Amino acid sequence: MLEKEGFAALVLRLRSEGINNTRLLSAMEQTPRTLFVGPSHGDRAYEDRLLPIDCGGFAESADLVARVLNLAKLEKGQRVLDVGTGSGFLAGVIGQITERVLTIDRYKTLTHLAQQRFAHLGLTNVVARQGDGLVGVPGEGTFDRIVVTAAFDAIPRQYVDFLVTEGILIAPIKDKDGVIRLSRLTKVGSRFEREDFFEVPYLPLISGVAAAI
Repeated sequence: MLEKEGFAALVLRLRSEGINNTRLLSAMEQTPRTLFVGPSHGDRAYEDRLLPIDCGGFAESADLVARVLNLAKLEKGQRVLDVGTGSGFLAGVIGQITERVLTIDRYKTLTHLAQQRFAHLGLTNVVARQGDGLVGVPGEGTFDRIVVTAAFDAIPRQYVDFLVTEGILIAPIKDKDGVIRLSRLTKVGSRFEREDFFEVPYLPLISGVAAAI
């Protein structure tokens, strides 16, 4: 009941913003958010607010996940890289739509917990791995879509090689005033065409991987 009521309220909020992406909404419905935020926050799982997770991080709201993924133009058959696993909810939603998802996080604890949640939902097409978001995933080939949920100081030009032609990178980028906004970068040739959208609460991307957790 909690899950159904929370999701129904979420859909109403999203539709009031003009988000009517039925494929995305269906994928979110198939990815129970309470599984990803833990029992202590289950009653707040669908509120439009940040929720604490392990390793000192936070889970963005389901509202923000929908706003981010709506810009990504996800389709069946796509191969997607998610940078910043967090709770795993965003990667789980992507996995309900696309063919394969690789999600990386600097914290091994987060990737381990996320992988358990994916297994619980039968999402065998989603793989979580510890990795350095600034480096990306050399050797993994190219992706149709890349979604990053940690902020870059400038356009991450190193990511252009990880995308197919006309592939899309969704990433938070800090502007000259220090405000972090979500950008959609579309690969055209060997460069990006950039579109800027709304302000987001994502933290700066930290290089390297965590040694202990």
